Amino acid sequence: MQASPRWSSGVTFYLVTVGAAVGLGSIWRFPYLAGANGGSAFVLVFAIACLVIATPLLVAEFLIGRRAGCSPPEAAGKVAASVGGSRNWNVIGVLGSIAAFLIISYYTVIAGWVAAYAAKAAGAVLVGRSRDEVATLWKGFLSNPWEVGAWHAAFLALVGGIAALGVNRGIEIANRIRAPGLLGLMLILVAYALTTGDVARGLSFAFKPNFSAITPAVVLAAIGQAFYATGVGMAMMLAYGAYLTRGTSLIRSSLIVSGSILVVSLLSTLIVFPLVFRYEMNPAQGVDLVFDVLASVFAEMPAGRLVGTLFYVMLIFAALTPSLAGIEPLVAWLEQRRNLSRRVAVLVAVLAIWVVGLSSVLSFNVAAGWRPLGWLPGFANMSFFDAADYLASNLLLPIGALITSVFVGWRLDRAIVLAELSESKPLAIACVIWCLRYFCPIALIVVLIANAK
Repeated sequence: MQASPRWSSGVTFYLVTVGAAVGLGSIWRFPYLAGANGGSAFVLVFAIACLVIATPLLVAEFLIGRRAGCSPPEAAGKVAASVGGSRNWNVIGVLGSIAAFLIISYYTVIAGWVAAYAAKAAGAVLVGRSRDEVATLWKGFLSNPWEVGAWHAAFLALVGGIAALGVNRGIEIANRIRAPGLLGLMLILVAYALTTGDVARGLSFAFKPNFSAITPAVVLAAIGQAFYATGVGMAMMLAYGAYLTRGTSLIRSSLIVSGSILVVSLLSTLIVFPLVFRYEMNPAQGVDLVFDVLASVFAEMPAGRLVGTLFYVMLIFAALTPSLAGIEPLVAWLEQRRNLSRRVAVLVAVLAIWVVGLSSVLSFNVAAGWRPLGWLPGFANMSFFDAADYLASNLLLPIGALITSVFVGWRLDRAIVLAELSESKPLAIACVIWCLRYFCPIALIVVLIANAK
């Protein structure tokens, strides 16, 4: 079994964990969910969910990963066995690794869409087109399996090439470049949106208190987005925690991750909603918000070619480091359990993700009518893409997070928990433990019951 690599510093750990979490979920998914769920009401519940649900669960995953120092599928079982417990707790890492694999298989397809539209924007393909023409362009793109598949393969090749360089020479360097690049692009676009967009309507929609809009559906959507955006339950933080040495506060690290996600999500609303309202578009357009609605905005606005290119390049930056984190659980397992070299492990992981991802590529064209789980209640109308998203996001992630919460909050020796969190203040430790023991399990059970309906 190969020894785990180590992050070069605590600051590097902050960068890579923020890079793992802050991605398309914060910039692409957050605005359309906020638009469809009451704007400010969704933003408020999302912020609370990040603080009291996602942050303690991130702490728990970092704790397990650092304590075990091995690949995610074997991490929790190793920690439990060290104090006489059962290795069956490995179910935490197994479920997380499966969820990560499924999510990355279609996440990289979406990243391919982003890369394709960056090329279209840069090539002035969008300029001067009517809204109907932009919509037709989007539908035509999705219906072409060769074009969508080529961009998916290209993005995966980029991810694989960086991952093959290793934890220090690949993942660390990519995050050091990505962090300032993403922030710089976002600030440029925020400044443009605030100076040219309908700021009053955009900010009112996103931030004006509207407590009457907080419904059970909005709460569930916001909690689900908190899971999706932070990567809780995807085994990414188990993998990254295994590369961390003692001396770095796990609670501070988790707060930095959650805080960064909230900041980037809010910045994305400042980019999207003023422009959407300026051009009288619908903010509740779902997935089409980025590839149809905003593409139409870029087609109409002055300097739309430049602004659109910057926007889609920003999304490429956003998609890259979460994809690197998403394949890491499988890569780490192949390295440590199968004793493969880093490069071979990455090649196997990328090829497996590419093969499964092809089903998502085809879900929008030649296999649009295929219902792989149609024999199960509730899956009759779901394509492979929809089924993979539902299974991973609505079932595997919350189930894995619930088991993680029970394991660290109730079953793991308290001395181990206190030792692993000793870099933090007693009050912060007490709050995290309380949330893991009581608040998180209740919230997760409610989410699972609601998703089962």
